[in-house]
Amino acid sequence: MARLILASASPRRKELLEQLGISDFVVRPAPAEIEPEGLPPGETVQATALAKGQAVAEMAAPGELVLAADTEVYFEGKLLGKPKDEADAMAMLRRLSGAKHTVYTGIALILDGVVRTDVEVTDVYFRTLTEEEIRAYVATGEPMDKAGAYGIQGRAAHFVRRIEGDVYNVIGLPLCLLTERAREMGVCLF
Repeated sequence: MARLILASASPRRKELLEQLGISDFVVRPAPAEIEPEGLPPGETVQATALAKGQAVAEMAAPGELVLAADTEVYFEGKLLGKPKDEADAMAMLRRLSGAKHTVYTGIALILDGVVRTDVEVTDVYFRTLTEEEIRAYVATGEPMDKAGAYGIQGRAAHFVRRIEGDVYNVIGLPLCLLTERAREMGVCLF
């Protein structure tokens, strides 16, 4: 297998790669977040992942596979990124309470100038949350570095009534899609 470079500082993405049994990888976050404007959500996350991946691929050695990803929550015609502060996190959770939202994760794989991008889409349905639950959850600090202000793999798991699609996408890295696109590039992630 080609040596993998994870172009992300996300601890969740690192943990998911380790869960797959991938141990020979290095974390090298992209220098800055690049978010294009005016694109539909699926194109936005792919373009952002590609920009991150290209920034890191410029420093990659031949034979190193660069993986970049971008996850966003889409609700009522708007992308909900990471909250700016606790008040923003509480406002996001109030909006998502009792409603369906969509999680988009764009991935980019770059190996020796060959590029593959794709997007995974998952619908998430929240139960109605109380104000007390929202305040208590935000007070944990958990939502502060997560798109949509929640982590399905953490304490917010009890907010989710159901999902339609890939749960790993909601965590931040659609593993099946990643494996398929890597295989297309001649790389087996097993």
